[in-house]
Amino acid sequence: MLLGKKRKPGRKIGEMSVGEKLTLTEKIEDKDLLLYLGLTNDSNPLFIQHDYASQTPFKKPIVPTIMLTGIVTAAVSKYLPGPGSSVNEQQIKFIKPVYHYATIKFLFEITEVDVKNNEITMYIEAVDEEQEVVLNGTLKVAPPILVESFTGSALENF
Repeated sequence: MLLGKKRKPGRKIGEMSVGEKLTLTEKIEDKDLLLYLGLTNDSNPLFIQHDYASQTPFKKPIVPTIMLTGIVTAAVSKYLPGPGSSVNEQQIKFIKPVYHYATIKFLFEITEVDVKNNEITMYIEAVDEEQEVVLNGTLKVAPPILVESFTGSALENF
């Protein structure tokens, strides 16, 4: 997959501005849930057992909130600011459950650019097919710090 593939670093702090937005739409598929459950060994019946979930207030299995958080942090790594970024802080409120097979639209908006500390603050929000908010919060992200090129190839594999 991505191993061995060099990625161009994302945008530096000076290349971003307050008000900049990113939207991303994700459909939650069985393969995503199975990968998460296999990776974490999380066997919470609320995530996978219809008979159990039907007896709860949720009525059917829900998507683990950490999967939604993963979509958020992956968007930072892939798009805004992009490769080489790191999340320094996150505060996310999960307002409404997300169910299997849902299509979720995520909005990211830069609300602060702190050049001195190389950190941006982003507001995040996600809505479901009914346009109801399922999560919102803030992220503090360090954009990539680009180092000057080396005259050798010692870091070619990284």
